[in-house]
Amino acid sequence: MNSPIMGASPRRIDGRLKVTGRAQYAADHHPDGLLFAYGVFSTVASGSISKLDLEAARRSPGVVEILHHGNFPQAFHTAPIPFSLAGVLTATRTDEKRLPFEDEVIRYAGQFVALVIADSFEHAREAAYKVKPSYRSSSAIANLAQGLEKQQPADGGQGHKRGEPAAAFDAAARTLDATYSTPAETHNPMEMHATVALWEGGRLIVYESTQSVVVHRNTLAQVFGLPPEGVEVRAPFIGSGFGSKLWAWPHSIAAAAAAKVVGRPVQLIVPRAQMFTTVGHRPETRQHLRLAADEKGKLVSLRHESINATGFGDKYVENCGGMSASLYSCANVEITHGVIQVNRGAPTSMRAPGAAPGLFALESAIDELADKCQMDPLAFRQLNFAADNEQEKLPWSSNHLREALQQGADRFGWASRTPDIGSMRDGHEIIGYGMAQCNWDAFRTPAQARVRLKSDGTAEVFCGVQDIGTGTYTVIAQCVSDITGLPLERIAVHLGNSSYPPAPVSGGSWVTASVLPAVAEATRAALEQLKGFAASAEGGLADNKPEAIKVANGRLDGGGNSVSFAEVLTKLRVASAEGEAKTGMADTAKHAFSSFGAHFVEVRWDPGISRLRVARVVSAIDVGKIVNASTARNQVEGAIVMAIGMALFESSDFDERNGMPVNNNYAEYMVPVHADQPEIDVILLDYPDYNLNEYGARGIGEIGVTGLAAAVANAVYHATGKRVRDLPISLEKLMDEVPTVTT
Repeated sequence: MNSPIMGASPRRIDGRLKVTGRAQYAADHHPDGLLFAYGVFSTVASGSISKLDLEAARRSPGVVEILHHGNFPQAFHTAPIPFSLAGVLTATRTDEKRLPFEDEVIRYAGQFVALVIADSFEHAREAAYKVKPSYRSSSAIANLAQGLEKQQPADGGQGHKRGEPAAAFDAAARTLDATYSTPAETHNPMEMHATVALWEGGRLIVYESTQSVVVHRNTLAQVFGLPPEGVEVRAPFIGSGFGSKLWAWPHSIAAAAAAKVVGRPVQLIVPRAQMFTTVGHRPETRQHLRLAADEKGKLVSLRHESINATGFGDKYVENCGGMSASLYSCANVEITHGVIQVNRGAPTSMRAPGAAPGLFALESAIDELADKCQMDPLAFRQLNFAADNEQEKLPWSSNHLREALQQGADRFGWASRTPDIGSMRDGHEIIGYGMAQCNWDAFRTPAQARVRLKSDGTAEVFCGVQDIGTGTYTVIAQCVSDITGLPLERIAVHLGNSSYPPAPVSGGSWVTASVLPAVAEATRAALEQLKGFAASAEGGLADNKPEAIKVANGRLDGGGNSVSFAEVLTKLRVASAEGEAKTGMADTAKHAFSSFGAHFVEVRWDPGISRLRVARVVSAIDVGKIVNASTARNQVEGAIVMAIGMALFESSDFDERNGMPVNNNYAEYMVPVHADQPEIDVILLDYPDYNLNEYGARGIGEIGVTGLAAAVANAVYHATGKRVRDLPISLEKLMDEVPTVTT
C-alpha cells in the first residue's frame, strides 16, 4: 500500500491508443446497416409549430424516414426523484425535462422540430435543409435582464443563514455593496455530442459520448419502458465534456427512437451550432454581494444573493453561494438563490458549477472590501481564514489553505507588489498583481469494481466509470499495481460500459476518491481468493495459512517459498482469481470535506495599443493525496486556461430582439488560443485526507477553475484602476472614454 507508484507520473496507459487513432469514440462505431440522422432545428426562440412541410424532404435522395411530433414513438418521462450522491448508481436524469418532439411548443432557438434519417450523413443533412417549418412566433425573453423585468425570481433553494447579517452590516465600520454578473458560457468540448443506437432482440445498445454510462442507461431504460438490463450504454473513450455530457439530452433519446422506428442502427451527431443551444450551457447569473468588516478587517457580515437564467419548463439552479457559506470565517451569513425562465435551452453543470461564477463574485468582493479596509488582499484573506466549516458546524477533514496561500505568494513574489494603482511598469506595459482563493467541495460516492488476476500473469479491472480524458484508466491501474506489485503494462483496465459493475458520474471531481476504494477492495478480494488457492494442496504454498501469505511484486510469499500469481493458477488449472467490491459514502457526520487553494495572477496592460494579457499564473492547490502528479498538474493547468477564457473571452450571446443565438460557432465564440497561454506554475501540496478514503485522494478537476477569473479581475484593477464586475473583461471595458466631439 502506498508504494512509489502512487504519486508517480507514469504515462497514460490509454495514451498510445489515442495518439495512434485506435481509440474509438461514439461516432467511430459503424454497425452493419447504419443509417444517419440529422436534425431540423427551430429558427424562432418562442412560439409553436403551425405547419411542417415535408414533401421536398421526403423526395430527397436516400431518405428513409422523418420523425416529428406527429409520428414520434411513445416515450416516458423519468421518475421525479431528486439526484443524490448516495443514489448515483440508480439515478436517472435529463436536464431538459421535455422529451424530443413531445409537443409543438417552441421554447428556445435550436430546439429539435424534426429528425431526418437517411442512408448517408450528406443525404440526411441535405433533406433536413428541405424541411420547411412554419411557426406561430411570440415575443421571446432573450436574457436575464428581460426576464427580471417580466417575472419575479422563483426560489432556487440551497440557501443558508446564520446570525444576523443585515444588522451586522448596518453596524459595521467598513461595508461593500456591489453586483456582479456572468454571461452564459458554452462547454464546446472537442468531441461533439454523438449517439449510435441499435436494437437487438428488444434490447437497446447505445454508443454515447457521455460522462455517465450508468445514469444514461438508467434514463434510457425509463424513457423507453425497459428494465435497466434491457439497455447497454458504451463509452470507452470520451473527448471531454466539462459537464455537458453528464445527462441524456434530446439527441440521444431521438436517435434511440429513430433506430427503433427504422429497425436499423442510427447515428446522430449534434452539429456545432446546436452545441450552443440543445446540450446545455453555464447559465447567465446576476449576484448581489454585501460584505462588512470591523475596524481590524475581520468579516462581520456576508450576504450573497444570486439569480440565474433557466429554460422554460426547467429549473436549473446555479449554486453560486455554495462556497460563500463556508470559505471564510464569519458569524453572520445569508445565501439565497433565485431562477428566472428565459427562452434558451436548459442550462446544465459546467466545470465547477456554481463555484466558478460564485467565486468570481465573492473573491472580487473580498478584494474590494480589503481595499476599503486599506489591507493587503493576501493579509485580509489570511485574517479571515475559516478553521472549521461554520456552515455545517464541523471541523474540516483536512485544510491546508494557509500553507497554499503562503507557498503560492512566495513562489509568485507577492511581497514585491506595490499597492498603488498602475505603480508597477515594464516599458510600455503596466503590470497588475491579483489573487483569489479557490475552493471546491470534496465528494465520495458509492462505486463498484471487479478485478481478475489471470493465469497468464496479468490482471483485469472492470468498472462502469468513464475516462473523459482525465487519466482515470491510469490511476485505476496504479491502484491495482500498488496492491499487487504487478507492473502497469500487465494490467488491463476496462471502463465505460454500463454492463460493468456500476460506478458514478465522471463529474464533480469525485471519480478518483470514489472509485479507488472499490478497486482496492476488489483487488484485495481477488488476492484473498488467490491466497486460498495457493494454500491448497497443489497451490505451491500448502504449508501456509492464507492469512499468513504476503504479497509483493506480483508474487505470493509464505514460509520462505515464493510463487507468482500465474504459477498458482496454472498449477490448479484455474483461469483466474476474482474479487468484486462495493464501497459507499464518506462519513459526513464527523467532518466537512473540501479542497482549497490560491491563485496568484500577473496581467500586463498596454494602454497605447489596448492590449491585455495574462502573463503568469501561480496556483497552490490542496487536494489531498496526489495519485498521479502528471495528470493532476494537467488537470489544474487545463482548468486555469478554461478560467482565463471565462475571465477574458467567453460569452454566448443572444439577440435581444428575438432570442436567437448570435455567436454559436467557433469563429465568433472566443476562447483562449496558444497565443493567450500564460506561464503556469502549479504547486500540489500533497497532504492525504484519510477521512475521505484510504488513499487520501480528493478530486482535482474543478478547483482550478474556481477563483481564477476573480484573480484576473483583481489584477486588472491593480493595473488599470478599473473594477470590472461584469464578465468577460473585454477591452472596451478598459479603454478610456473618448470625448464626444460636437460640430
